[in-house]
Amino acid sequence: MARNPLTLVPNIITIARIAAIIPIVWLVISGDTTLRMIALVLYIAAAASDWLDGYLARAWNQYSPLGRMLDPIADKLLVGILIAALAWDGSFSALDMVPVSAILFREFFISGLREFLGNAKVVLNVTWLAKWKTTIQLVALAVVLLERAVPALGIVSDLLLWLAGILTLWTGFEYLRASWPHLVDEPK
Repeated sequence: MARNPLTLVPNIITIARIAAIIPIVWLVISGDTTLRMIALVLYIAAAASDWLDGYLARAWNQYSPLGRMLDPIADKLLVGILIAALAWDGSFSALDMVPVSAILFREFFISGLREFLGNAKVVLNVTWLAKWKTTIQLVALAVVLLERAVPALGIVSDLLLWLAGILTLWTGFEYLRASWPHLVDEPK
């Protein structure tokens, strides 16, 4: 008898990461620096849980289709919704919106591409560079969160955002290039 995927620890961690988005955003948009620092702590825990759930899934052999589906969605929700909250509260400058827009564009585009290719039974495997892209995105947003309390981090957050934006576009291009034959050839 198969185990209920909702009882697998890696899936519970992934679902908790998704659930953490709501209090993180509420704390960020409150406008209070102390609450923002609490949001930062919750965000770091949520971001670290991305590594933890994958590690536990491998170590305990607790894989499931639900986990494979939810894990990348949790990452995209955490990044995308936090970007929206940070844009809303004025944490991004007009120039910051360039890499931020690149990040959002790529995440939506590649998700749609994966869905399309999934219908054709084509799998785009996650690359190591894409894993680093996610890590840099998560770190960049943590530094943006911290910047209100430590304004001297402004240049660091800008550099990390641009690095995240560049890596995000690069990995998006790599996925598009890998999928191109499946997009231009008619099925036989």
